[in-house]
Amino acid sequence: MKAMVLAAGLGKRLRPITDTTPKPLLEVRGKSLIEHHLERLRVAGIQDVVINLHHLGDQIQSRLGDGARLGVNISYSFETELLETGGGIKKALPMLGDSPFLVTSADTYLDFDLGRLPKKLPSGMLGLLVMTNNPPHHPDGDYSPDENSILRLDGDKLTYTGTGMLHPDLVRDVPDSVFMLRKVFDEAVNAGKFLAIEHDGVWCDVGTESRLSQLRKMLDQSA
Repeated sequence: MKAMVLAAGLGKRLRPITDTTPKPLLEVRGKSLIEHHLERLRVAGIQDVVINLHHLGDQIQSRLGDGARLGVNISYSFETELLETGGGIKKALPMLGDSPFLVTSADTYLDFDLGRLPKKLPSGMLGLLVMTNNPPHHPDGDYSPDENSILRLDGDKLTYTGTGMLHPDLVRDVPDSVFMLRKVFDEAVNAGKFLAIEHDGVWCDVGTESRLSQLRKMLDQSA
């Protein structure tokens, strides 16, 4: 299985920090956020990784290179204009191939064991999302898993962590070049084509300076 790491965002809510440092390179516990993701991919046996780049992407490429230092093989998908999460994946499909792939957001921290993910998606399914308890900044959640772990639009919702498995067909035929994943996620969930796997460990969407500080403090205390 291949993986895609979403790393092209502007990090607007973390300015002025992200005016000079891309959010994926912010450090927690002595490593950048994106390096934590790449190490977890390597441990799970996933070596071929595609990273999309836009804002200060040269810094990310300079830090990571071809990935050999981290035990992975990195290819880069460069976006001259920001394509958003869905458009970024669609542009990278030729590099990802025709099989389901893992996706993760470089601006999150997650201690999920990627080895828990299946080797392939069940027939007819377009994705599997790692879901967690709703944080204070997102109390209403995203989707609700039913008794068969199929995600629904109604019910007691959990929050999507930014990590999961996706089938290329999810975005392949979307006519737009710039679009958010949420658009196709909602359509797939409404059609009953997304599964959930739950995570009760550490997760943080590093969207603000306050959350970044809280994450660093929590990880330092648990070291």
